[in-house]
Amino acid sequence: MNAHAPILPILIPFAAALLQMAFARRRCQRSVGLLATALLIVATTWLTRLADDGQLRVYALGDWPAPFGIVLVVDRLAAAMTLLTAVLGFLTLLYASAGFDERGKHFHPLFQFQLVGLLGAFLTGDLFNLFVFFEVMLLASYTLLAHGGGLARTRAGITYVVLNLIGSAIFLIALGLLYGTLGTLNLADLANRLTLPGHDQALARLAFALLIAVFALKAGLLPLSFWLPHTYSAAGAPVAALFVIMTKVGIVAILRVQAIALAPAMPDLLDNWLTTLALATVVLAALGTLAAGRLRALAAWLVLLSAGTLLLAPAQASAQVSAAAIYYLVQSTLAGAAFFLLAGIITAQRGSTADHFTVGPPATAPWLQVAFLTAAITAAGLPPFSGFIGKLMLLMTLREVAAGPVIWAVLLSCGFLVMIALARNGCYLLWKNQTSSRPAPAAVAWQKVTATLLLVAAGPLLAVLAGPLSDYAKRAATQLHAPGAYVAGVLGTAAAKSHAEAPR
Repeated sequence: MNAHAPILPILIPFAAALLQMAFARRRCQRSVGLLATALLIVATTWLTRLADDGQLRVYALGDWPAPFGIVLVVDRLAAAMTLLTAVLGFLTLLYASAGFDERGKHFHPLFQFQLVGLLGAFLTGDLFNLFVFFEVMLLASYTLLAHGGGLARTRAGITYVVLNLIGSAIFLIALGLLYGTLGTLNLADLANRLTLPGHDQALARLAFALLIAVFALKAGLLPLSFWLPHTYSAAGAPVAALFVIMTKVGIVAILRVQAIALAPAMPDLLDNWLTTLALATVVLAALGTLAAGRLRALAAWLVLLSAGTLLLAPAQASAQVSAAAIYYLVQSTLAGAAFFLLAGIITAQRGSTADHFTVGPPATAPWLQVAFLTAAITAAGLPPFSGFIGKLMLLMTLREVAAGPVIWAVLLSCGFLVMIALARNGCYLLWKNQTSSRPAPAAVAWQKVTATLLLVAAGPLLAVLAGPLSDYAKRAATQLHAPGAYVAGVLGTAAAKSHAEAPR
């Protein structure tokens, strides 16, 4: 059974989507979806435990060996990302099951197909199949973004679709150039052939540059990031919360391609420019939090800020930096998702003023105030929660790099701006009262309360578990930055030997 574990995270949501399309009743679709995502958590937890032995697990579909067939490759990083996706998927689906799923048709099958795309993108060992899973993920996200209707979502959806269609076209061009130049799209085989003579290096560099540009678009790197705040703030609360991990797909793709293929053969491809643009993204996002007029917009800017911070990792090509980035990725994903769910509840509590930062009826539920305060402390990177630990880990590993002083100055100053934005705007939402009276707000469904509190609780919980989680992140980063072992696991020891002996 262990041999088939890598395919389970893709099969479970795919089978659930097919089953949901066979049921017309929404209650049946909800039950199937929640059961499938709970089962997905069990399967990905098991996969993460299996991957922690350090052995690369390669699943060849149809028993066709790499590089000729489709392969799924599970290392510690891939396993951890599938578990994070499963947890986030379950909590956002639980929130949506309180009534949000009734605002349009086919929400539940599309949600499961979105999970298929996300999980497949983290597990695939082939760039063409990465493109396929990207498209599955994007096609589902187009409809989920528009779920519930409205002019704002329609406008955001048009921009989102057009930009991603352009990105998909560039992706295909890059894949065509790579295949024409190197004769393969398997990542391990690409890494192996890049270290050997006889190929057109200029075309290979161009192809990888286009590939990185596509991943940067998905991740929200400046100047390709202007779509993200508008799109995420227009989506419904549970959809936007799930979308938080979509930016991480681009970041993990850049990190993996850089560590396995580019670091041994083209170590200078990401030099200088990626660090500069990542820091510019962080600055833009911090200013965006100050300018945001509502909580869901502020949450979208926080997602962009975390993306810019994480994109400092592939620019450094260091296992130590990558380890800190993996921990930061997990905590920032859950914190960003928590803010979108909080925004949805606060909107319902405040009536016509919704989640706008204006004086109006406050959301006075004590649990909501505590939850917002906890999420704000985590997002601002203040002690004692996981946001502080993640940022401290990154800063400590980045202090020795050439741009270390600039990185420290930007991250600390932008963290201060985010703290100001959260403190000022939280007062409007939760504590500043309007003089006129209003009816008491309706009770919040238990599904919404449970999902939101569990995501908010991740901030303190990840801080308590910082020791074992950071140790796992170090092991994952060490494994990621061992391209020879990756090539050996996918292609065999002979290919790994030629990869190790190739001239640098």
